[in-house]
Amino acid sequence: MKAFIIDRYKSTDGLRAAEVPVPELRDNDVLVQIHAAGVNPIDGKIKDGEFKRILPYRLPLILGNDLAGVVVRVGPQVHRFTPGDEVYARPDKDRIGTFAEFIAVSEDDLAAKPQSLTMEQAASLPMVALTAWQALVERANVRPGQKVLIHAGSGGVGTVAIQLAKHLGATVATTTSTANVELVKGLGADVVVDYKKEDFATILHDYDVVLDPLGGETLEKSLRVLRPGGTVIGIAGPPDPDFAQEIGASWFVRLAMTLLSYRIKKQARRRQVTYSFLFMKASGNELRKITTLVDAGTIRPVVDKVFPYESTKDALAYVQTGRTQGKVVVTMR
Repeated sequence: MKAFIIDRYKSTDGLRAAEVPVPELRDNDVLVQIHAAGVNPIDGKIKDGEFKRILPYRLPLILGNDLAGVVVRVGPQVHRFTPGDEVYARPDKDRIGTFAEFIAVSEDDLAAKPQSLTMEQAASLPMVALTAWQALVERANVRPGQKVLIHAGSGGVGTVAIQLAKHLGATVATTTSTANVELVKGLGADVVVDYKKEDFATILHDYDVVLDPLGGETLEKSLRVLRPGGTVIGIAGPPDPDFAQEIGASWFVRLAMTLLSYRIKKQARRRQVTYSFLFMKASGNELRKITTLVDAGTIRPVVDKVFPYESTKDALAYVQTGRTQGKVVVTMR
C-alpha cells in the first residue's frame, strides 16, 4: 500500500512516499481503508524527533494521527464493527500511521463517523475533539457559569474547545489574531482578545480554567488570569511528573519532566492555582459522545484546506507555519 514515512528524525528529506505492506490484524483490530486524514502539529514534532524520548517509535514510521474511512476487515474478537461501516478515529499513540491507504486500529479506539459530516470533515476532528473533551470535561470538569479562557481560538483545538465550553455552559474567552476575530465569535466566544492589539493578562481576570496549546510565555502569563483554585491545562508542555507516571517513563525521563515543569508548577503554587500537562489519549467511547454533539449541530468542524494525498508533504509544511484556521486534511480520493 502507499504511505508517507520518515526514515530518521530531523532528516532533510522529511516525509517520503513509499510502498509498505498492508498491516496485519490483531484479534481486536479493525482494518480501515482511509479516505481522509487530518494533519496536526504533532506530526511535524514527531518528524523532528521532539517526542522520541516519550514516544520511542521504531523507524521507518508512517506518520499521521487522524483518520476517517471504511471498515474493510475485522479481527475475530471485534463485535462493534463490520465491513462497510464508515468510521473515524485517533489511533493509539503507539499505533499511529494515517498517512496511508490502510491502517489497523483497535476496536476500542474507533467510532462510527458522524452521519452529518463528509469524510474530510470527520478526519479533521478526532485528535482535536478528544483533546478538548479530555481537557474541559475530564480534567477541568467545566460547569455552567464558570469562566474558561482558550488560547489560539482559531486553531484546531481552539475551534472545537470554544464550542464545547459553550455547550458546557461556560463563559468563553479566547485569544486570536485580527483576521480571525469574526471566526471565533461565530463559534461562540463571548470575549475575544486580539493578541496583536491587546495583552490578555491585563484584560482578563478571575478565570476558572485556561486551556493553553501554545506554552512558553503565554503559559506563564495565563497563571495571572486565574482565580485562586483555578487550573491551567497545557498541551504544548512542559510535561510533568504525573504524565511521566501515566506513561510508565524511565527514572531518567521522570526526572527530566520533573525538572522541566518545576518552574511553572512553583509559579502556580505561589498563585494558589494548578498546572497540569495533557497528552490526549485515544478513545472510541469519547468519540461516540462527540459524534452525538456533532450530529446535533452543537460542534461543527472547521476545515482550512484539503490537500490531495500526493501533497501530504505540502500539507504538513502548511500546518507547521502555525497560521491555519481550524484543521488541514489530506484526502485519498
